[in-house]
Amino acid sequence: MKMYNVGKIVNTHGIKGDVKVIRITDFDERFAKGSKLFWASKDGSKKLSLEVDGHRRHKNVDLLHFKGYESINEVEFLKEGTLQVSEEQLTDLDEGEFYYYEIIGCTVYTVLGEELGKIKEILAPGANDVWVVQRKGKKDLLIPYIEEVVKEVNIEQEKVIIDPMEGLIE
Repeated sequence: MKMYNVGKIVNTHGIKGDVKVIRITDFDERFAKGSKLFWASKDGSKKLSLEVDGHRRHKNVDLLHFKGYESINEVEFLKEGTLQVSEEQLTDLDEGEFYYYEIIGCTVYTVLGEELGKIKEILAPGANDVWVVQRKGKKDLLIPYIEEVVKEVNIEQEKVIIDPMEGLIE
């Protein structure tokens, strides 16, 4: 069964079994009460099925509580693990929408054909996503996912074409 990352547990929160999660998804329903998630240990050797029975946002992180885990001692081992969904849990997207896993690994080119690098990560700081492009011999490039910059996304060819605004590329 193919799995896709939707969050990373970075710490516990309080004493009642809540965990702090850095979100790797745009889909709020992934963390809704009753949602099924899979947990994988940092090294991938341990896996576990979990059901969300509590969720709230706090200081740019998601706080989740899982059914059957009532204290900090019971969730301590979840730290550094990854939350995932199965391929069967993915839904069809509208045109122009993409899953993170489809974007990560794509090569970024300018409208003039210059290759900039590969997308290695997607950040979701607020108003729009930011695509982190790893470049050879240079520091990472941050591309805002906005219409003015991202001109074309071709998932089949793993290719993204951008029209960089002034100052975006050093």
